Amino acid sequence: MKNYKDNSSSNSDNYRSDVNIFYTVKPDIALEKLLELTEELNEEIKRLKPVEGDLWQTIEEKLLIEWTYNSNAIEGSSLTQGETLFFLQSGLTVEGRPLKDFIDAKNHAEAIDFLYDVVNNRREISTGLLKEFNAFLLSGIKSTPAIDSNGIKIDKKATPGEYKLLPNHVLQNDGTIHEFVLPTQVAPEMANLCNWIKENGNNTHPVIVGSIAHFNMVRIHPFDDGNGRGARLLMNLILIQKGYPPAIIKNENRRKYIESLSQADKGNLNKFIEFIAESCIDTQKSVLENLR
Repeated sequence: MKNYKDNSSSNSDNYRSDVNIFYTVKPDIALEKLLELTEELNEEIKRLKPVEGDLWQTIEEKLLIEWTYNSNAIEGSSLTQGETLFFLQSGLTVEGRPLKDFIDAKNHAEAIDFLYDVVNNRREISTGLLKEFNAFLLSGIKSTPAIDSNGIKIDKKATPGEYKLLPNHVLQNDGTIHEFVLPTQVAPEMANLCNWIKENGNNTHPVIVGSIAHFNMVRIHPFDDGNGRGARLLMNLILIQKGYPPAIIKNENRRKYIESLSQADKGNLNKFIEFIAESCIDTQKSVLENLR
């Protein structure tokens, strides 16, 4: 099995040593077994993957619909998976649903298409690339919801592909307000994240790299909106680059997802990585079911 212990460091002048806890994985037997299972399932997918016909293309289209539906639903979209499929295939909206939910579905599907172009063209993950993903996600969006320092909901003018200029916050289930990385620290933190991916991408298990990248992008929250969807795109870009299918986080597991992110925020990355590994395994089993 590939090494999954992180021994990297950052070259950023503004790097803070306490950020190391957000990039460090502790040896764990349960996690190791999950990673081994992802490798076994991926080898079986490669063995069964057809070299001719349109079956694989159909499977990828199915994954795109499930990925788009679930990623947007986690962020509050009202569209069902069936409505997402109908809209993306026909271009027709469904009565009674907010227009923004359809824009988000279109944008997310186009961001996935762009992701596959990135993979095919062997583009390196960079801060500029992550800004391009955000520009796709926020295309046509005029304003984004936010919460000010007093906990009041407000609307901000959308700035697709641009780092935030004001602090952003989220209201947690316990009523407290969680503050993300300050705007002045976003550029160095994002540079550090991309450097870490580059330094560890070829010597660490892709589920580990994708999970840590995902968590840190959420932790930094570099944009006014689209951070969660962007973090999941980044994670799956890393997996797909290494020949894995995307780890689709299902909306039905939203609570567990948020709880594992919260644990990672406290320095316990293992539970979050285990959650992502389980999501990857669910996707792999679904792919294998279709291949068989």
